[in-house]
Amino acid sequence: MTKPLIIVNLKAYAEGMGERAGIIAAAAGEIGEESGVTIGVAPAYTDLHPIAMHYAIPVYAQHIDGVAPGAHTGHVTAEQISAAGASGTLINHSERRLTLANIEGSLAAARKFDLQTVICTNNEATTAAAAALSPDYVAIEPPELIGTGVSVSKADPGIIERSVLAVKTVNSRVKVLTGAGISTGECIRIALDLGTDGVLLASSVVKAKDPALVLRDLVSLI
Repeated sequence: MTKPLIIVNLKAYAEGMGERAGIIAAAAGEIGEESGVTIGVAPAYTDLHPIAMHYAIPVYAQHIDGVAPGAHTGHVTAEQISAAGASGTLINHSERRLTLANIEGSLAAARKFDLQTVICTNNEATTAAAAALSPDYVAIEPPELIGTGVSVSKADPGIIERSVLAVKTVNSRVKVLTGAGISTGECIRIALDLGTDGVLLASSVVKAKDPALVLRDLVSLI
């Protein structure tokens, strides 16, 4: 993947489910095609299958459990996610933290079904530890900035630089995303200049009146 990756996490926002999820996915496909930038979405489980079936964009689960199909009420397996059409999954998002053992279990389960993996971390130490597990991506998101509208690219560029260095020192094959407060093309440009391979974001797109307008701005300086 030569172009940066943008993943829009729809979380459990009312503005990111049902028909509205389709609007965001359609905008991601349209702007991605126009710009050449890969834009994927991470919808709620209830929207994952229709989004994956109707839009030619990468679709990520927001979480998977490292369990095999069976008597696991309430769990979400990699097999279910793959069957629904997902191309990848987030693991260990700050709003769905896991133990190290569970991260490893989720990662192993995802690999069995060739799902692209994005392990989320909150500082450079956990970023280095995640890189040692060899996911496809590590996404560094300082939790105190998530949803604030204050961009990590501007508020704490040092954590991006240190995280990129930590990842490349541990495993140069792992790519790095950054997130928390990313809302403009300038935010993404700074993140890319600091060595990342893209961004993971949410509210700036999901809660926008016009998601396509925001996405166009986000790719404008790439």
